[in-house]
Amino acid sequence: MVASRLHLVRHGEVHNPKRVLYGRLPDYHLSKAGRRMAQAAADHVAAQDRPVTALHSSPLERAQESAEPFAAGFDLATEIDIRIIEPTNVFEGTQMRRSLMNPLNWWHLRQPSLPSWGEPYTSIAERMLSAMGEAWRAVDAGDVVMVSHQAPIWITHLRVAGLPLQHDPRTRRCALSSVTSFELVGDVWREVAYAEPASTSNAVDVGAV
Repeated sequence: MVASRLHLVRHGEVHNPKRVLYGRLPDYHLSKAGRRMAQAAADHVAAQDRPVTALHSSPLERAQESAEPFAAGFDLATEIDIRIIEPTNVFEGTQMRRSLMNPLNWWHLRQPSLPSWGEPYTSIAERMLSAMGEAWRAVDAGDVVMVSHQAPIWITHLRVAGLPLQHDPRTRRCALSSVTSFELVGDVWREVAYAEPASTSNAVDVGAV
């Protein structure tokens, strides 16, 4: 037996008053609104009346904190998987708008298809699918939840859909605390659902590229 469905859940809003691209930087935690968003994501999965039997999280604080409502609601321990972490990028720790005003930074934008400012999209897709496949096969039944980040989840969506990985980061369909669900049929992943259960209308969402 294997899993029935795998949910990639994005973390909730982060307390980030300076609008910094926090990337993999430590000590960026969920805001109060972010904790409500994380709870909404857990409630959404629970409302589907599908047993969740495994819970994985990126090692970053915001992801682990977003996993807490799932751990409590489904009585699970959170397993940390570095493969579902935020990708690296050279703009980490800066304010993106200010960085783009500096001509010295334009070199980093020279090849958006890779992208030239951070971890290659192909690398992100490979590590995400590796983690998903291992988690899928590791359970006897039930659903798997993996709490990750916008870029890895969106890149997974593109790869599964057979679409080019190159894209404009501003066009990603991956809201805070969104839930993107997949099933593995034979050796082929397919996306079966996408939901935005949390209210994000006034959220700050500038954490990465």
